[in-house]
Amino acid sequence: MNHNKAIGAFGEKIAKDFLLKRGYEIISNNIKASFKEIDLIVKKENILVFVEVKTRASVFLGTAAEMMSTRKLNNIKIGASLYLNNQKNNYQDLRFDFIAVDIDKGQKTAKIKHFKDII
Repeated sequence: MNHNKAIGAFGEKIAKDFLLKRGYEIISNNIKASFKEIDLIVKKENILVFVEVKTRASVFLGTAAEMMSTRKLNNIKIGASLYLNNQKNNYQDLRFDFIAVDIDKGQKTAKIKHFKDII
């Protein structure tokens, strides 16, 4: 696994733990729908949530929160639509969230920002 993929996988683990501690149930992760990928699919109560996770190990080129783009938002919507076409949908509501993880290797800490309902 290359360095960027390892950082991304570590960020997704941090995001999963963050969501689990807040009462979310993990449905799936790293789902590929056509050429689109959904990082996490979780649920809380009767809401199905599609989560994009961005992780940065350095803020030299910007924070993780600054990495979300219009193109990525469109890919999440398309991926979610493709995923839902192949699933029984018993959820009252759908939501799209974004989790930004900034890792400080020196301090051995991570800052997590959870942006809900981004679309």
